[in-house]
Amino acid sequence: MVRDTLNRRSRTRREATGKTIRINERDLLWMQKLHEHGALKTSHLLAFSQHLGKNEARAKNRLTDLFHETADGEAEPYLTRPAQQFQTIDARYNELVYDLSPSGKRLLKKHDRWQEPQARSPGPWWHGHMVACITADIEIETVKRDDLNYIVGYRVLQRAETTLRYPTTFNDPVTGRTVTKDLIPDALFGLEYITDDGPRYRFFVVEADRGTEPLTSSDINRKSFRRTLLQYEEYVGRGRYKEHLKLTAPMVVLYVVSSEERRKTLCKLMQQFGAKQMRGKAHFCSLDETPGSRMIGLQSPM
Repeated sequence: MVRDTLNRRSRTRREATGKTIRINERDLLWMQKLHEHGALKTSHLLAFSQHLGKNEARAKNRLTDLFHETADGEAEPYLTRPAQQFQTIDARYNELVYDLSPSGKRLLKKHDRWQEPQARSPGPWWHGHMVACITADIEIETVKRDDLNYIVGYRVLQRAETTLRYPTTFNDPVTGRTVTKDLIPDALFGLEYITDDGPRYRFFVVEADRGTEPLTSSDINRKSFRRTLLQYEEYVGRGRYKEHLKLTAPMVVLYVVSSEERRKTLCKLMQQFGAKQMRGKAHFCSLDETPGSRMIGLQSPM
């Protein structure tokens, strides 16, 4: 067995010691949050489970065991450490990111904690990880409050008996012709506001922008900020989501971008494009801020 100078096991390769793994409620909670959000940092998982144990060192050791050790009857451990996180130059200094293995998924199904359909879009790993961190940050902020509840996106989709995909029809600003393109938000969730007058609701679709997509494109088949904005003008601005998701509550498009400079650029472009239908229905924040705190700051719907 290969160990480092501090006698620690490898961060990248599994090295079992034969330790017995007996699943507890905290383990299931971690796996459920990975299922609901996607690959998450250690700090996210610890924040979700604070009420089940405040000893951070023991919690990290338990995550390590769930990555290295195989439970009886399973072909592999319950958690993975996605390889993509180790491809950066500073990977050694970043906190570990975990995701579910096939064994973890089977365990959730065995305990009736696996839900379909998923309320997040497929795509590159780094993009999906960014989306997972955004929605996890927001849910963690709601846990700190007595007047807010987080609504997982799959509950909305199950209630409406639909999926995240929705075809939107809009005019190509270059050719003027009418086109139809599927809209698949990066994620969907809701907030329940507990008020003196009873519960109020607001729902969100997430667009995570890592600065890799063009702002505009002459080819309507290529995804760009402008095309996505046109699609959201139809879906959110004109209320198509109400029929799609069987909702009456308001919806907001949450744009989370890679930098404050990018945020200012997108806000300026939105004004230039004259997206009147989106006024008051889009919020922009950058990774320099905490998306969770920014969303929690929104007043409850009237």
